[in-house]
Amino acid sequence: MSTLRWCPWLEKTVMVICDIADEETGEPVEVAPRQILRRQVERAAQAGYTIKTGSELEFYLFKDSYDDIADSGYRNLRPSSTYIMDYHMLQTTKDEWIIRQIRNHMLGAGLPVEFSKGEFGRGQHEINITYADALTTADYHAIFKHGVKEICAANGVAATFMAKWSMAEAGSSCHMHSSVWNADGSESLMWDEGAPHHMSESARYFLGGLMATAREMAWMYAPFVNSYKRYQLGSWAPTAIVWSRDNRTCGFRVVGEHKGLRVEMRIPGADVNPYLGYAATIASGLWGIENKVEAPEMFVGNAYEAKDVPRVPSSLHEAIETFRGSEVARQAFGDFVFEHLLNTAVQEQIIFDNTVVTDWELARYFERG
Repeated sequence: MSTLRWCPWLEKTVMVICDIADEETGEPVEVAPRQILRRQVERAAQAGYTIKTGSELEFYLFKDSYDDIADSGYRNLRPSSTYIMDYHMLQTTKDEWIIRQIRNHMLGAGLPVEFSKGEFGRGQHEINITYADALTTADYHAIFKHGVKEICAANGVAATFMAKWSMAEAGSSCHMHSSVWNADGSESLMWDEGAPHHMSESARYFLGGLMATAREMAWMYAPFVNSYKRYQLGSWAPTAIVWSRDNRTCGFRVVGEHKGLRVEMRIPGADVNPYLGYAATIASGLWGIENKVEAPEMFVGNAYEAKDVPRVPSSLHEAIETFRGSEVARQAFGDFVFEHLLNTAVQEQIIFDNTVVTDWELARYFERG
């Protein structure tokens, strides 16, 4: 009941997040995403760490309702803006009528919103929520996405968190920030004044683990066929598994200073399941710390043009195969949960490969095939 909160966008409504338990034994269902994350939080605690996290969520806002868009066959969609609105004062003002509702309603529901901004797409927005422990952040993330959709539906407009709703537009990301703290969460273990880039051993090993497992854990961050359409060269979505400071062409950045020093993983899209994404983050980071996996040297230059660097999988097919071979994931999650996650990924791919005729196929083969 600690998750009970008022939903001010709905009259006389509160929300409670439930954990799934076995009907007969009362034991938690281990394959439930929230339980998967909880187990990794417990592993971190046993090692003497609290992992704090934060989600940067992007989405597209459209002028028409969900029903109208569905009736159109998802064609001729009308974003709220006719031009790129990144940091644009006028267009964000034009959308403020609903973005302000979202911010205020989230604050009313107990989600600590920091700010909102226009993003690099027509009708694209970003709203950021203050960081917290990993389980709380995942709850914030899930409630936020659900609330945005309900608020939009109530106002006759629509929002999508698809990773790539159109190849003509920038994808929507979820940059996942994470840092290592002491057992009671009172002290960050990331900063070392005298170390290169001010990164402590814990920070270097944590980043090293995230980077070394990024390819094999990619499905945990990008779970759908559509997720991989976002990874386009020069698109602000990363393709290279390298790190830097203020370099948005890289898959990872180290940002902030002192107790705010943290790793920003730029691989996940806005379609990520936050419980699975943060579970993978903790599992990979702990593996890096336990095995003293040094992060590579900081990358300098345009990572899209880099040679001989590891790359994010380019398709769900590739991500499934890298995940299938991940001993880090299998050991961290256990055989039962790991096989469940792998099967989930495989079923998603099978459905797309064998049961769907796409618009692209109709346009390419209807007359000329």
